[in-house]
Amino acid sequence: MTLTAASSTGERTARKTSPGAAPRTRRSGRLRRIGLPYLLLLPALLLELLVHLVPMVIGIVVSFKELTQFYIRDWGTAPWAGFDNYSLAVDFNAPVGEALLESFLTTCLFTLFSVGLCWLLGAAAAIFMQESFRGRGFLRTLFLVPYALPVYAAVITWAFMFQRDNGLVNHVLHDQLGLTDSPPFWLIGDNSFVTLLVVSVWKGWPFAFLIIMAGLQNIPREIYEAAALDGAGIRQQVRRITLPSLRPVNQVLVLVLFLWTFNDFNTPFVLFGKAAPEAADLISLHIYQSSFQTWNFGAGSAMSVLLLLFLLVVTGAYLLLTSRGRKATDA
Repeated sequence: MTLTAASSTGERTARKTSPGAAPRTRRSGRLRRIGLPYLLLLPALLLELLVHLVPMVIGIVVSFKELTQFYIRDWGTAPWAGFDNYSLAVDFNAPVGEALLESFLTTCLFTLFSVGLCWLLGAAAAIFMQESFRGRGFLRTLFLVPYALPVYAAVITWAFMFQRDNGLVNHVLHDQLGLTDSPPFWLIGDNSFVTLLVVSVWKGWPFAFLIIMAGLQNIPREIYEAAALDGAGIRQQVRRITLPSLRPVNQVLVLVLFLWTFNDFNTPFVLFGKAAPEAADLISLHIYQSSFQTWNFGAGSAMSVLLLLFLLVVTGAYLLLTSRGRKATDA
């Protein structure tokens, strides 16, 4: 019995001290460490797949179908339309394509003004807030209020303010200041573009302010002090120090603002309702009207896919240009 116990103990000791045991244990531990992050990300990936990718794939499939109100009960039985929906959307000589092109151009103009003004106001406020003064914390909090408010509550408030007969805007401009001959319409007609732009900038510039203010914290104060000793004024400091240092932050910020503004649906929908004026007919609301008012979901899905492709191309080109500019600057 003693010999048997000794032999079994020796075998276990030999297995533990065998050359292949340690690498195998190390390899399994390495695999466990590598696989653990992916295992923790798996629930989020599955949720992302369920919420975003699955509806996207279904939308692409619908864009190739003749899905109207006659097949909405069982959309799988809708006949295939091929590229007819895409041909209808890009035929700019036909009413559908012409209306889509006008909406696209309106959205481009709106996005250009909105992103530019949001960045300009956010950068000016962030640079102004770098200096210490009494009440700076209160102003920072006040500037972030539009960003913190729910979109629907804020836009509904603006819709009441832009009412023609009893709105605050016309009360100030017409009744108190006398700047207009008669109270203008702000929610219909050509003025609706200005109304939409004002609400969008008011709602979006605090985000630019927050991001730029965070980027300014990474610029050492010693650089500004050295520039001031060399005789550089505020303009030269902003031009030579602040803007070049904020270039990586601004590149990301402009891209995010562009995507948010170009895809904005909540603001025009809450401000104007289901039918936006022609001057403020953004493409997101136009696609909604083309899908849910005419019940032509195939054509609406084709417009959405075209919009997705446009945003992917613009985003890819922007990232390529900015990366080349960054490499040229580093070189």
